[in-house]
Amino acid sequence: MTEQTPTDVHAAWLPAEAFRSLGSRRVLVQGTGPLVDTVHDEAARACAEHGGRVRREPARGHGPVADGADGDGADLVLALSSANSLVPAAGSVLAGVRAAAGGTAAIGDEGYLLARRDGTTVVLADDPAGLLYGLFHVVRLGAAAFTADRPAEHHRPAVSSRMLDHWDNVDVHPVMGQVERGYSGNSLFWHDGRARDDLTRVRAYARLLAACGINAVSVNNVNVHATEALLLTERLGDVAALADTFRPYGIRVHLSVSFAAPVVLGGLPSADPLDPDVQAWWAEATARVHRAVPDFGGYVVKADSEGQPGPFSYGRSHADGANLLARALAPFGGEVHWRAFVYDHRQDWRDRTTDRARAAFDHFAPLDGEFDGNVVLQVKHGPMDFQTREPVSPVIAAMPRTRLAVEFQVTQEYTGQQRHVCYLGPMWSGILGFRPWGPEGPTVASVAGGRTEPGTGRAAGGGIVAVSNAGDDPYWTGHPLAQANLYAFGRLAWAPDADPAALLDEWIDLTFVPVAAGDPEPLRRALHAMMDGSWRSYERYTAPLGVGFMVRLGHHYGPDVDGYEYTPWGTYHYADRDGVGVDRTRATGTGYTGQYPAPWSQVYEALDRCPDELLLFFHHVPYGHVLRSGATVVQHIYDTHFDGAEEAAAMRRRWADAELTGLVDPALHARVCERLDEQVRCAEEWRDQVNAYFLRKSGVADARGRRIP
Repeated sequence: MTEQTPTDVHAAWLPAEAFRSLGSRRVLVQGTGPLVDTVHDEAARACAEHGGRVRREPARGHGPVADGADGDGADLVLALSSANSLVPAAGSVLAGVRAAAGGTAAIGDEGYLLARRDGTTVVLADDPAGLLYGLFHVVRLGAAAFTADRPAEHHRPAVSSRMLDHWDNVDVHPVMGQVERGYSGNSLFWHDGRARDDLTRVRAYARLLAACGINAVSVNNVNVHATEALLLTERLGDVAALADTFRPYGIRVHLSVSFAAPVVLGGLPSADPLDPDVQAWWAEATARVHRAVPDFGGYVVKADSEGQPGPFSYGRSHADGANLLARALAPFGGEVHWRAFVYDHRQDWRDRTTDRARAAFDHFAPLDGEFDGNVVLQVKHGPMDFQTREPVSPVIAAMPRTRLAVEFQVTQEYTGQQRHVCYLGPMWSGILGFRPWGPEGPTVASVAGGRTEPGTGRAAGGGIVAVSNAGDDPYWTGHPLAQANLYAFGRLAWAPDADPAALLDEWIDLTFVPVAAGDPEPLRRALHAMMDGSWRSYERYTAPLGVGFMVRLGHHYGPDVDGYEYTPWGTYHYADRDGVGVDRTRATGTGYTGQYPAPWSQVYEALDRCPDELLLFFHHVPYGHVLRSGATVVQHIYDTHFDGAEEAAAMRRRWADAELTGLVDPALHARVCERLDEQVRCAEEWRDQVNAYFLRKSGVADARGRRIP
């Protein structure tokens, strides 16, 4: 098969037009180093496109100002705080901020100051990565960066590690294909069992990620197959080539590895983490990786889960397994991301004492404090598997002496598979802002960032991670509007308290900026009308009130109410003639509610206090149970499924409206139309199957007399 690389790498945010305001001005870059080179190159490209001029001055002790420039008259200064002879505007900004902080204020790793005074816009950073992020902030502001004076703003990421995991296979998997749970074409990195020859698109991807704040990627599937395992050894050069491509944008490469690698690759008889020969093998393998990739980020591991090998085979704990790899990485400053997605996937559906929701807590909470400091326990945001609605995982509150990373899924495995408009920013924002210990306690984001209140005794944060939704599709994410999820994830990982609607505005402005020559408001209004509430629309026409997994077995697309109900993977709704929902209470159910601290353990336990949107996750109730809205459970199911399908149809009508003519590229408009047609069809199928199922189970007719098949 001939390798093909899409020629248009700009069908996303950051087209050349997005740089017009910056590129039409006089720009001075002060500082040295590879990331400062990237800042200079970005500014130079923009100025060449739009008629501006860029000059370069190295850092202190590195020679004279380029081209004899003295820094006077610059419209934009992008400078490291260590630069030689900061121009007056930049020096004034830095001095003012430090004076206000008593003379000792550091801008901080990856942080930057942004200000405008005396006709000059200034970006200052202590760290070259901060200068890069500050550049992209100026691009987001557009013309507003160069108008009125702007007092100094200090921007710094709330979370130090902001990572994307790619579930990409080097070889095409016979079931999952090139990208497991991927809905955007083939891998950006791998093609026909080898690394791609042309990494131009990977560099463009790195640029997109840096512009929204991502600083780490894992480049292969957590389900490590035979060829992927070789990336650790004989195919390490492929990893090095990818690291070289990501590095100019401040992104460190990580690698998913098999826990059984000493057996599979090293020929050892065992992968026992306490075996000295196994420890020596990992130490040597890791040293070899760091010789090839000096800034290597570390390993990502899925162990003892869904058939992947792990320490249980040797009677060892997950702490034993994770610490084995952590100690191999420690001399090089690397980390191991150890996934907490461990559960029994060979359950007996008849056994109601088995509860998949309990599994991560039961496996990992007793190990708190046993993990080394460079182990990051990567915890899915909910206790199940990226469902449309889940409670926040209790593990996040259960392990104060362990570094935790919160994991999201940008690829829409259970939220429409990038065939449906489903903007997930509001969901993620709610999770990051959730307070597991009640209204006075830290948020999920503060746990991930390690910045909790003094005296809590919590470990440093492990970061925020998500499964990427990008591939070699010309629009990067299959559905062009699904790009907004990738963008919003990066921005929320940087600033978890950001408004998802404002982030959507940012993405619209950066992506559809060419329409600015006309009136962009019709497009902005249309996209907000379609996307702001799209996650809740998707929830309405799919699984109700916290129930999950009403999907077709295996590929997870489309409705199958009983699809997983009688399988070894778990049981999720227990619908019968009398009611629906899973009893997870301490009093009469699986006891899952007891995994939460107060007050949520009491809230979820009590039927009259449990939030309606999670009611069926925690309680089995009669169909006639009355919700806070005044509707019964079964009527709520009917109403929301009719409403959700109509909302999908309204999205399609909104996009097809004539006022959008000429505001978007015709090919992009057609792609979105095609996806919306499928969304409407699928939403109607969900509506009819779910409503028919519960009509037949309950025997209760729709109070509004609508036709249910």
